[in-house]
This record gives sequence, C-alpha cells and structure tokens, in this order.
Amino acid sequence: MMFFWAFVVGGLICVVGQVLMDVGKLTPAHTMSTLVVSGAVLDGLGLYEPLIDFAGAGATIPITSFGNALVHGAMAEAERHGLVGIITGIFEVTSAGISAAIIFSFLASLVFRPKG
Repeated sequence: MMFFWAFVVGGLICVVGQVLMDVGKLTPAHTMSTLVVSGAVLDGLGLYEPLIDFAGAGATIPITSFGNALVHGAMAEAERHGLVGIITGIFEVTSAGISAAIIFSFLASLVFRPKG
C-alpha cells in the first residue's frame, strides 16, 4: 500500500505542474519555481512533513521537496546558530544534491558530445 500512495501523491504533484503549464500557460521555469515555493510554504506551515510520512518517496522525489529541504534546513540551523544559520542551513541541506548534479553533469559531458 505504501507504493500505491507514493505513486498517487507523486503523480498528483506532477499533475499540478502539468496543469500549471497547460492551463496556466506558465513556462517550465515558472512552473518549477512555483512548485519549489509551494513545497517551501507547505513546510513552513508544517504540512509537508506529514505528507512525507504518508507518501514517502512520492513526496520526497518531486521538486516540491527541494523547497521543503530549503526551509527545513534553514529553520533547523536558525534554531542552533541564529540569523546566520538561515543561510548556512540552506547550503548545508542542499549542497549534496547540487554537488552530485554538477559532478554527474560533468561526467556526462565527457562521455556524450552535444549535437548542434
């Protein structure tokens, strides 16, 4: 049942993004930004953690989880280090994912040649 709810919740998040692009005529960049901000707002309101507990990977894989991670890291570090912790918390929580994206993109550029 856990896989079912992960699929449903992750799919619904993706449907929201698709509706924003198709009906709202938002660009992919605007849609992505809207989803990140939505995840951040939901985490700020304390609603994203229960969604993660319920849906697991269905809530942690989509881009909304990035906004959740930003706010979650900032709040945790703000409690420990004050105002400076807000900035360091954002970088601490997201640095591994961003670093992995940069490293794997570089490795892919060594293997594949762009067409153009």
